[in-house]
Amino acid sequence: MWKAFQRYRALDPDARSLFKRAAVLLLLISLSLRLRGFKKTKEALQARLASSSVQHSLHRDHYAILQQTCRMLTAAAHYSLLRHTCLAQSLALWYLLENKGLSADLRVGVRKSSQTFEAHAWVEYQGNALNEPEQQHRHFSQFDRALSDLSGVR
Repeated sequence: MWKAFQRYRALDPDARSLFKRAAVLLLLISLSLRLRGFKKTKEALQARLASSSVQHSLHRDHYAILQQTCRMLTAAAHYSLLRHTCLAQSLALWYLLENKGLSADLRVGVRKSSQTFEAHAWVEYQGNALNEPEQQHRHFSQFDRALSDLSGVR
C-alpha cells in the first residue's frame, strides 16, 4: 500500500486530479447502474456533458490525453474497494474523454459461451479499443451503431 501511495504522490497534479475524479465517478456510476439502470445513468451523464463546458486541451496531443485518462481510470478501478463492472468502467472512461472534447464511442457486445450468455462493454476512439489491453472485446458480437446507444434498455 505504501508503494501505491508513493506512486500517487509522484504523479503530476493533473494526473492526481484525474485519478480522484475517476475514482469518484466510478463509484457514482456503479451505484447509479445498480439503482437506476443503464439508460438513466447514461442519460444523466449525457445531460451533465451538455450542461458543462467541455474542456479542449489544445496544448497536448490526443494520444497523451487518451493514455493518461485510460491509465488513471484503470488505476482508480484497481485501487477501489469495490469491484467495478466493465460497463461502469467504460461509462466512466467515455464520460471523461467526452468531457475533454474527445469523441469516444461506448460499445456493447454479447456472446454465448457454453450455456451462458455474456455481455461486455468497452470504449473506442477512432475505431481502436482503449480499455482492452488483451483485446477481449474481439470475442464479442458488437451491437450495431443504432443499437449501441441502447436507448430502449433499462
